[in-house]
Amino acid sequence: MRIASIVLAVLATTLAGRAPLAQAQESSAPQAQAKKGPTLGGHIGFVLPLVTHSGGQTINNLTEQFAVGFPVGITVKGSGRTAFDLELVPQINTAGQRLTTLTVHPGLIYSLGHGFGVGGRVAFDVNNPTWGFTPLVNKSWPIKHNNSLFKAYFVEADLPVRFNRPVGAPATNPVTFAMHFGVAF
Repeated sequence: MRIASIVLAVLATTLAGRAPLAQAQESSAPQAQAKKGPTLGGHIGFVLPLVTHSGGQTINNLTEQFAVGFPVGITVKGSGRTAFDLELVPQINTAGQRLTTLTVHPGLIYSLGHGFGVGGRVAFDVNNPTWGFTPLVNKSWPIKHNNSLFKAYFVEADLPVRFNRPVGAPATNPVTFAMHFGVAF
């Protein structure tokens, strides 16, 4: 409950400041960005795991074990092309034990220009013996409304690699291809 309170406080602070996301700031001149200093932004959306290879078998997540995640991220961007992004991903799994999980997912995103970015995150599943990393590629498009809370929408391809070490059970080490859709503020 304490983690949820902290996350909600950070999100409320971010929304109150209406600070733009790092990806939505490509259009500003580098000189103006350097004068302003670091900016704070974030994103919300949903992620759909599409295909998973785990324990020697391949699973179609959409038909065999549907899951959906709802990433919420806080982004800090300095004057360069790199941004730090802390993402929290609650995920609902509808197969097997029907668990709801939370992944703490900090990482770095590097802007390639023209709305493209690449990055990587480390992943820690709360109350679960799973950890790993996630390489990603994203594309964002600015929202052209001046007074809009949301500054861009984006699509992202993720490749979560996890190391699963359950007590008394074999390691499965799943690798998943997922698509993440959302809006940035």
